[in-house]
Amino acid sequence: MTHDPASLHARHQSVLPSWLSLYYERPLELTHGEGRHVWDAEGNRYLDFFGGILTTMTAHALPEVTKAVAEQAGRIIHTSTLYLSRPMVELAERIAALSGIPDARVFFTTSGTEANDAALLLATTYRRSNQVLAMRNSYHGRSFSTVGITGNQSWSPTSLSPLQTLYVHGGVRSRGPYAGLSDDAYTEACVADLEDVLQQTAGGVAALIAEPVQGVGGFTMPPDGLYAAFREVLARHGILWISDEVQTGWGRTGDHFWGWQAHADNGPPDMLTFAKGIGNGMSIGGVVARAEVMDSLSANSISTFGGSPVTMAAGLANLGYLLEHDLQGNARRVGGLLIERLRAVAAGLDLVREVRGRGLMIGIELVRPGTDERSPEAASLVLEAARERGLLIGKGGQGGASLRIAPPMTLTIAEAEEGADLLADALRAAQGQLAPA
Repeated sequence: MTHDPASLHARHQSVLPSWLSLYYERPLELTHGEGRHVWDAEGNRYLDFFGGILTTMTAHALPEVTKAVAEQAGRIIHTSTLYLSRPMVELAERIAALSGIPDARVFFTTSGTEANDAALLLATTYRRSNQVLAMRNSYHGRSFSTVGITGNQSWSPTSLSPLQTLYVHGGVRSRGPYAGLSDDAYTEACVADLEDVLQQTAGGVAALIAEPVQGVGGFTMPPDGLYAAFREVLARHGILWISDEVQTGWGRTGDHFWGWQAHADNGPPDMLTFAKGIGNGMSIGGVVARAEVMDSLSANSISTFGGSPVTMAAGLANLGYLLEHDLQGNARRVGGLLIERLRAVAAGLDLVREVRGRGLMIGIELVRPGTDERSPEAASLVLEAARERGLLIGKGGQGGASLRIAPPMTLTIAEAEEGADLLADALRAAQGQLAPA
């Protein structure tokens, strides 16, 4: 059987939406993977530093996960939530215990978008309000409701929404009106902004939804403790806090198991949402909430595919592997080494404005050399140059000017050093192609 990526690309264009994004001038067809590597249809091997958008969390073809999937599929693939499911109950028990939320209940979905959508339904029902606070530069999914709370122009196809959304400062530390302040002064200014925004509402705001580290936004984050300071204000008004952990959960940031734990001084969130990495590629998402909030829906509901026996089996095996092998600790150690290597590389390059992140969640913001102007052109050049050298990375941020680096959490020190060298070469090559201002 011959594999012709150009022919497949033409077929893709003829039958799939024009807005379905593809990376690269010559899009890749990935055919198989193992560990931290993947191969394309032409036989080229790549070090994977993006993990299918932070989704292959542990490793490609992890034996424990593939075995669990195969064994469960051999018994029964689908039942729906109308029947008791042992794998679903077992995974819910583990996640509830890990969540830090008291009296927690877990509802499974098939994606992060659907998880955030469910959290918004719960919050607006519980609070009897369609007003939602979201962060500037945020991204929470591609459904009608989650697009309505996305504060990133590149990913907002419509202004129409069932929600009234108010955007507050705080998710982007190094740009905007408060960028020059110290961390404490920055937090104080953002809290004052939140208080001011609440003066613009009719009262009864349902929730604040926030990513502890903004994913599509380019791996930007506030100083530790900002959301704890917000929590004081929210609690006074009875407003719920939803922590979107779709990209930050399961120890990827290294320092914490959940991103909200960097902001824990005033307790856990009322809800957290999760997806991506827990299934290691299988479609799992979900919401964890206090029972009082989760049980506020008065109508009946089911989930046809949420909590599927096969995906739950995968999630249990994957989570067990992650905990038994301390992948959070590995993310902290290897991610710390990787970010320092990348900062050393960036110090000598005019197109790099900032290297940021924590653990194995690293962003590199690129600018036109000689300016502070974001450069999506530079990001595209580096993406292509990295691919040519055998490295896959992502991009995002405002205008698509930031590189996103999020390898599987089993990444070794040798692979981190290899990836840093390949990315350094790609950055230098891109800088050589960009004329200074």
